[in-house]
Amino acid sequence: MASNRQTPNMSVIADALGVSAATVSNALSGKGRVSPELIERVRAKAEELGYVPSVTARALRTGRSGVIGLVLPNISNPLFPQIAQAIENAAADAGYGVLIADSSGDNAKQTLAIQRLIERQVDGIVIVPRLGTRIAELACPVAVIDSPSTPNNTVSADHWQGGQLVAEHLVDLGHRDFVLIGANPLSNVQNDRIGGMKSRIPKDGRVDVIWIERNEMVLGAGCPLGLKEKVENGFTAFAASSDLHALRALTELQRAGIRVPNEASVVGFDDLVWSSVVSPSITTVRQDAVAIADIAIGALLATIEREPSPEASNIAVAQCNRVPMALVPRQTTARLATADASASDNSSFANSSSSPPERNAP
Repeated sequence: MASNRQTPNMSVIADALGVSAATVSNALSGKGRVSPELIERVRAKAEELGYVPSVTARALRTGRSGVIGLVLPNISNPLFPQIAQAIENAAADAGYGVLIADSSGDNAKQTLAIQRLIERQVDGIVIVPRLGTRIAELACPVAVIDSPSTPNNTVSADHWQGGQLVAEHLVDLGHRDFVLIGANPLSNVQNDRIGGMKSRIPKDGRVDVIWIERNEMVLGAGCPLGLKEKVENGFTAFAASSDLHALRALTELQRAGIRVPNEASVVGFDDLVWSSVVSPSITTVRQDAVAIADIAIGALLATIEREPSPEASNIAVAQCNRVPMALVPRQTTARLATADASASDNSSFANSSSSPPERNAP
């Protein structure tokens, strides 16, 4: 049998406390002149009675839905659930819900996901763009999380600086011959990571870059990357733009009978959940997803809440648009037996710039 009990409204709470419904509304919303003691009493009574705020009523009152959208490029990548959780937590702390859409790495799906979120009248959207795409003005406020060199980027990890950390770590261990591994050269993030690595490789070092998708177009998906041959040619450091690619490199080297880290060192990016439990555990670079999410949500809400203006951009701008990354040394990197004690001398670095030049909008 269905229950006849109705969800209590603000008037029920007001009658129970002997105050006005307006006072209850102000206490629950944090607005108006209501004493902290009364706010505590109102909220306690609301919880006791099982009061649930009406989202529809709030939307009618404020003109806002209390919901933001989040568009991710590939939810199957272990990195993006971490970002989604950080965004959801930051939004919840600000009183917002989150609708998540996955573009599955497809431009058309990304555009459709954005359109559908706008149709659902979200107050704003956080977008992690598919590689090679640029987010322009939308019909609602938007925060972009990609790379500092990306046009209209709101905030992101400092991928260039993260790449520098990788190279500096390997150089300090005595390495001078580097294979840098990325997936797709259209990715601003991957280009910045590899660019950062290159900027910290000594002038007397060797560098070879492998783009996985280019290899696979010729040799097929999952093809060997030719890492055994690289080791035979004297390369000892293998630095990938993702832990996923680092694991692929590690597996290929081990299957070829090459000992890691005794004969070759491997580094990844993003400190994915399994990177610390594989054997050997992967040296990597971690991004601060919580800090990035907090900055992105803060910038987005500031854009949502400002006074409307035809001249104002809907792209959220943050005071800090890059968050430093942190090196996490583990078992896949070690000092070369023949390492020169002077290898860590920073004066030999080819380029000491701390960040890449901003890319011009196409």
